[in-house]
Amino acid sequence: MLFFKKKKNETTKEEIVTEMKAYVSGKVISITEVKDPVFSSKALGDGIGIEPENENIVAPCAGTISAVMLDSKHAIGMTLNNGAEILIHVGIDTVGMHGEGFEQFVEEGDHVAQGDKLMTFNKALIQSKGLDATCIMAVANADEYPGISFCTGMDAVQNETVICKF
Repeated sequence: MLFFKKKKNETTKEEIVTEMKAYVSGKVISITEVKDPVFSSKALGDGIGIEPENENIVAPCAGTISAVMLDSKHAIGMTLNNGAEILIHVGIDTVGMHGEGFEQFVEEGDHVAQGDKLMTFNKALIQSKGLDATCIMAVANADEYPGISFCTGMDAVQNETVICKF
């Protein structure tokens, strides 16, 4: 029965990320349409916004959590195994909510798979404070990926719809 044993030095290699799937369900817009000048000017990188239908944010692909906002809980950074650095930011001006209505499920250094739950947010609470609940994803170093493309102008289904290709 030796053919069922792994070779002693055999290791499994993680596939390099080539695409990202929707981190939340909703209408996908270009980052230039996001109603925040810092994001829409691409100052934090190129990307997309999703006008959310649900209140769960999941990992768009495999990666390592590189940053969590402990006080405000409104944003999470990830580093992908292809070197891309992404920021997922829930809402506009939600940092001022000081974590109210947000819950994070990951910590800096955690390795996550595509579809793992990263955070939840209370969309109604965000909107009741007069804020926009658009969920933004920016690739901070997008200029290092000349072939990167973002898929917009559609309704995305969380964990299914491809939103970015490298």
